[in-house]
Amino acid sequence: MLKDYHVAVSRGGVGMTTLAYASVCQSGLSFANQLWMREEIVPALKDITDAIHAQGAKASIQLGHCGNMTHRATCGCKPVGASGGFNLYSPTFVRKLRKEEIIQIVEDYGNAVLLARKAGFDCVEIHAGHGYLISQFLSPYTNHRHDEFGGSLDNRMRFMRLVINKVMECAKDDMGVIVKMNMTDGFRRGMQEDECLLVAKELERLKVHALVLSSGFVSKAPMEVMRGSMPIRTLAHYMDMKHFWWLKLMLRLCGRMIIPTVPYKDAFFLERARRFKQELDIPLIYVGGMTSKDNMEQVLNDGFVALQMARALVHDTDFVNKIKDGTVTCSGCRHSNYCIGRMYTLEMKCNRCVGDLPEKLQKEIDKLEKRWE
Repeated sequence: MLKDYHVAVSRGGVGMTTLAYASVCQSGLSFANQLWMREEIVPALKDITDAIHAQGAKASIQLGHCGNMTHRATCGCKPVGASGGFNLYSPTFVRKLRKEEIIQIVEDYGNAVLLARKAGFDCVEIHAGHGYLISQFLSPYTNHRHDEFGGSLDNRMRFMRLVINKVMECAKDDMGVIVKMNMTDGFRRGMQEDECLLVAKELERLKVHALVLSSGFVSKAPMEVMRGSMPIRTLAHYMDMKHFWWLKLMLRLCGRMIIPTVPYKDAFFLERARRFKQELDIPLIYVGGMTSKDNMEQVLNDGFVALQMARALVHDTDFVNKIKDGTVTCSGCRHSNYCIGRMYTLEMKCNRCVGDLPEKLQKEIDKLEKRWE
């Protein structure tokens, strides 16, 4: 299924497709069936990259560690993070990483890059946003440490520096290194634009090849990342009862409070990304609400070197070629986020591609699609 999707979008006209998300070690898994980088999966990954290359596209893999956004049943240990405490998102208690564990995770990032090269990837994307582990160290909301990894922004960037230096060392001069980062965490106690811009300038100083400018914090402001509404009934329907029954109950009782709506519009990060572009010389990649030819041309004309798409390609893997040949000018995605709602136990798939849905789910999806038309 993973191979089929990436071959399809490669055949469908994308320049590079990214396998996401791959944990650098087992403790960084946020879903039980996720990729995590180890020697035994290299042949299967090589099979995927060979198939991507055969379609004329480049292959990238997103590397990260989810930190506190997991559960013992998923990652095989007590979840770890920049600081200890309780993560309501999982929900679970979290243990603060010790310094020697931090250094080991840095090494895991380097090893993951070496394995990515062995598997034939042209590029790695380091996930430093959305409230995953690097982001947990960066954000004052999740980093309450009193050692050299906490406190000032300079200290909170220390883990990121160690990771990026190791990644650049292992990537050498024959692999691309891009970093996905936040322009804001999306809530008052998180990182704001001014600090995020300083993080971007630090990544520029560390000579990464490009930045993907995103926003949001999955455990606090998840819809800032994706925009629109989460289909709560759909999410609860597909959730694994064995491991997530408590979260399913919470969703039914107070889902809209846990995952509040953030209004959707096309190119929703563009205004903020333009402000970052004025302050940076590093190549920038745009992500967020890329659904029409006009918006894509606008982003490229603004000087962004590339753009990323996800839901438009989940809806139609041939979307890019159809834009090129004039078959369509806009994606048929209707922003219900059904594809997100089913990902706890199933592959991401557009509701328009799954056949008949249960009536209660279809009603919810129809309502959300009308809301964002």
